[in-house]
Amino acid sequence: MTTSTRNFHDRVTVTIDDHLAHVLLDRADKMNALDDAMFEGIVAAGHFLHNERGVRAVVLSGAGRSFCAGLDLASMDRTDRWGAEGGSGGLAERTHGNANRAQQAAMVWRKLPMPVVAAVHGVCFGGGLQVASGACIRFVAPDARLAVMEVKWGLVPDMAGYALWRGNVRDDVLRELTYTHREFSGEEAARFGFATHVSLDPLADALTLAREIALKSPNAVRGAKSLSNRTPDMTVDEVLMAESLAQHELMYSKNQMEAVRAGMEKRVGVFVDP
Repeated sequence: MTTSTRNFHDRVTVTIDDHLAHVLLDRADKMNALDDAMFEGIVAAGHFLHNERGVRAVVLSGAGRSFCAGLDLASMDRTDRWGAEGGSGGLAERTHGNANRAQQAAMVWRKLPMPVVAAVHGVCFGGGLQVASGACIRFVAPDARLAVMEVKWGLVPDMAGYALWRGNVRDDVLRELTYTHREFSGEEAARFGFATHVSLDPLADALTLAREIALKSPNAVRGAKSLSNRTPDMTVDEVLMAESLAQHELMYSKNQMEAVRAGMEKRVGVFVDP
């Protein structure tokens, strides 16, 4: 693949190179805070990548000093936060499948068919933490500053955080951090379940892992992500059937046979993108 770069709403830049997409929240002067254009840019970038068949892994990071400082407070006295959804009543409208726009800014990364790896540094508050939580895997700097910030502003987390933290963050820990909105470090984030790895260079480590993922059979990786997304809400019987159906789709396919040959010949596989 040749390298290509696109910008969405002057807030988010997507660079695609060799089956890897790097999504950069690109509002460094405001620590990538979430205003109307940032919400639109994040969702648009995610939707764009959903249909990019040559992309096998995605890295999500923030430009400048921070990943994302959360909601741009200057927009709180306007309807920017909710856009066309029209204030608090409009939040119940499902404008993006099962989500409203703000929720989609985090959920779009979980909904992508390919894995997403987030690199978190600096400040990651409120909505920014929820956007990062949409990734499959998160590398976080040890001195990063994170917080479930919404209660400080008289709000609750409402950008899919409760769905994305479920199964990762212990319930009583999440309650304490939400009720008190206290800051915690990257080191604590890993202990609490908000982070996968603590890293001195989150972006470099995220890119390294994403490149490794991009070398695998894209059908198998996408199938594994789909199972990981769906099975927590299934019964045991449903999980067993989902595994079997996913495996049936993969077995003896062109990419599966190439994975076997490449493994036996100790070489990098040459795969066809789905």
